[in-house]
Amino acid sequence: MSFPTTGTRIQIQSYKHRGTLHRTWEESIVLKGTSKEIIGGNDRILVTEADGRQWRTREPAICYFSANHWFNVIGMIRTDGLYYYCNLGTPFTYDEEALKYIDYDLDIKIYPDMTFKLLDEDEYEAHREEMNYPEAIDRIIQQNVKELMNWIHQRKGPFAPGFVDQWYEQFLQYR
Repeated sequence: MSFPTTGTRIQIQSYKHRGTLHRTWEESIVLKGTSKEIIGGNDRILVTEADGRQWRTREPAICYFSANHWFNVIGMIRTDGLYYYCNLGTPFTYDEEALKYIDYDLDIKIYPDMTFKLLDEDEYEAHREEMNYPEAIDRIIQQNVKELMNWIHQRKGPFAPGFVDQWYEQFLQYR
């Protein structure tokens, strides 16, 4: 698998289990690109839903994608603090078209005080039945929910103090 170089503008695409396109983010600037992780930055970018509906993000964000973990993390820089939105999904793949992953519905929203909430459990259960997620996928997702919660508690990876600020400063150099 190739990976994008620093300063490259890439598109991000999420898919559903059956392989259908779920959502596309028009571009992120790669701040770090390796075979293990991609860190990107964006601000007020266009997002297109599978049904064609479009909207713009409201604030600058630093995005963390891993080739080893079944989740990705978006740190959103708002006037009232740093929020995180985490998607449970496959590790990323990258080709010349976009960074890609399969979204498995469950999300965790984290507030500036580092309290968090698991979201979309009903959607996950409905899609698990409808799309017939294999038991192995279900186990992996459940394990990664626990791992992600541990990262939040431990302030590990993208939740480490200063992580988002450091990468946001680098992102500003490319704007």
